[in-house]
Amino acid sequence: MQFISTNQQAPAVTFREALLQGQAPDGGLYWPLSIPSLSESQISAWSALSYASIVAELLLPYMSDVITKERLQAICHEAYNFDIPLEHVNQRQHLMRLDQGPTASFKDFAARAMARLMSHFLKEDQRELVILTATSGDTGSAIAQAFAGVPGMKVVILFPRDEVTRRQRKQMTTLRGNITAIALEGKFDDCQAMVKQAFSDPRLSGIPLSSANSINIGRLLPQMGYYAYAYSRVAQYPEPISFVIPCGNFGNMMGACLLRAMGLPMERIVIAVNSNDEVPTFLGSGTYEKIVPSRNCLSNAMNVGHPSNLTRLVQLYGGQMDHTGTISTMPNLEQMRRDFFSVSISDQETRDTIVQVYKEYNVLLEPHGAVGWAGLQKYLKSQPDMAASLLVAIETAHPAKFPEAIQELLGFDPEVPPSLQHIEAKPETFDTFPHDYEHFAQWLLDKF
Repeated sequence: MQFISTNQQAPAVTFREALLQGQAPDGGLYWPLSIPSLSESQISAWSALSYASIVAELLLPYMSDVITKERLQAICHEAYNFDIPLEHVNQRQHLMRLDQGPTASFKDFAARAMARLMSHFLKEDQRELVILTATSGDTGSAIAQAFAGVPGMKVVILFPRDEVTRRQRKQMTTLRGNITAIALEGKFDDCQAMVKQAFSDPRLSGIPLSSANSINIGRLLPQMGYYAYAYSRVAQYPEPISFVIPCGNFGNMMGACLLRAMGLPMERIVIAVNSNDEVPTFLGSGTYEKIVPSRNCLSNAMNVGHPSNLTRLVQLYGGQMDHTGTISTMPNLEQMRRDFFSVSISDQETRDTIVQVYKEYNVLLEPHGAVGWAGLQKYLKSQPDMAASLLVAIETAHPAKFPEAIQELLGFDPEVPPSLQHIEAKPETFDTFPHDYEHFAQWLLDKF
């Protein structure tokens, strides 16, 4: 299996090389040169498999030339040792909670597999990596937990100082060891831009840098797993399913897109965003404009004004977009409009949805899941004939990560899962940097 850059100016590489490099040398993102196909018998057999076994089966075609089937299965079973609840809510509408991992976020699914794959290859090579990651909230905590204490890894996490919750921050800043957290005086997009600039900075070529953001193909591929798992538990092949996905940097959604391209029967992917509505606007008008600076919303992990993974989506539909957001070849917009329904949800709509869903169904959502559920309702309002279809909405974080919002709206504190207990008492260690790339680059040179 070969992986190519979305900028098409770099040589093709294996999964191992793409994983450890993080980003292609031409500034593009790696994407599989060919997409394997799923058979009817494979999809039908998933109902008898565990989550870890399904993921291992999905990943194997992309990396069978660099890792054995047995080792990949062992990595997946080690990474996925927690539940993936699927709740029936109404009619044929379900909620999949991806919040039972060690940081109570869907980011655990990709981060834990990625950390173990990287460690496996680094051990073979007897070398180390410095991981640079930008986060708008949940990515940083998931990466910090997944990579903490992993041999051969040193991790640097940049987060926007004023746009993460206290619990999100403390999941990054209380680990120490091989984890360094930096609060940037800026937005998530500023953090992401500085990480990308570091990868292309020749002065830093002596530092073995890689990324654990969703720009890394190793973060994207494991995210196919929960869509396949949901299908195996609520659908019968070849019945089509639709997924409702709250989106920020679009890595989560690209996992669904890749699985659909492999052959999973998907009717529609509902892309629900907060007030950072550059993607719904693009699909509607055909004109892409970044939102600079990104808009600060209640669903803070989705405060992204220029999603990195949009370049992969454009490539999947026959177009080309560079990392700056410039489209040189337009994708097939008509096909994209058939495959996706994209909608922006305001903070007030988010709040109203948390209250309404709890009162009507006794289901507790946090802001990101509420954006998704509100997107589902708008989809059904625009497509009333889909009311009886099979729909799964994604809840991406545990409500206990947003206690202030739940207390304000519903008058109680959500129950804290074991993964978040006692974190408030742990001391923090982090640096605060100005929005100045030169300052960051010099710090990297001095430290590594």
